[in-house]
Amino acid sequence: MMGYYILIGVIMLVSWYVGHKLKTKFKKYSKVHLENGMSGAEIARKMLEDNGIYDVKVISTPGQLTDHYDPQKKTVNLSEGVYAQRNAAAAAVAAHECGHAVQHAKAYSWLKMRSNLVPMVSIASKYSQFVIMGGIILMVMNLAGVGQTVLLIGIVMFGLGTLFSFITLPVEYDASNRALAWLKTENIVTPQEYEGSKDSLKWAARTYVVAAVGSLATLLYFVGIFLGRD
Repeated sequence: MMGYYILIGVIMLVSWYVGHKLKTKFKKYSKVHLENGMSGAEIARKMLEDNGIYDVKVISTPGQLTDHYDPQKKTVNLSEGVYAQRNAAAAAVAAHECGHAVQHAKAYSWLKMRSNLVPMVSIASKYSQFVIMGGIILMVMNLAGVGQTVLLIGIVMFGLGTLFSFITLPVEYDASNRALAWLKTENIVTPQEYEGSKDSLKWAARTYVVAAVGSLATLLYFVGIFLGRD
């Protein structure tokens, strides 16, 4: 199990670094005020309208970096630091979340695939670690046959979460690309503001990359245990 703890430690360290850089970038670009004076909420509403989307509401949600698009309620939820702020970071986040709304409106295939996996992944992710550990314990107790079966079930459950994290990558990158293209094409931001928005979204995307790679590394570790005992 020592190898598992080392792996988790490395993943946590890399995740912390990327998360720290993200917060640092957002703090930096929160000081780059938009020349057009638009708030995050105003930018979000304009992007939705420019894409012919009129059935999605833009609302404020508590917390920091809690921004998200809810396809069920059709709401673009912007954190307090984005909704009312008028800077490059707020512009990037607001446009990015609207990018998801545009994906939804245009039936973007990767978003549809991710949405279809949500019910299964929510259950699998909640219990997979317990099932895997249960399988390993049974194997240690000389109940190899039962333990391997339980471990394999846990690996499949964990694999669903890993698959979900990789499907999330094109969804997030596409939303950012849509956001940046709109910000530039519609002249919502100046060249300097655009670079700040682009850099902010780049580091936001890297958090998803780290999560996906970390999940894959952990999955391969568990597969290694299964194969080593088989």
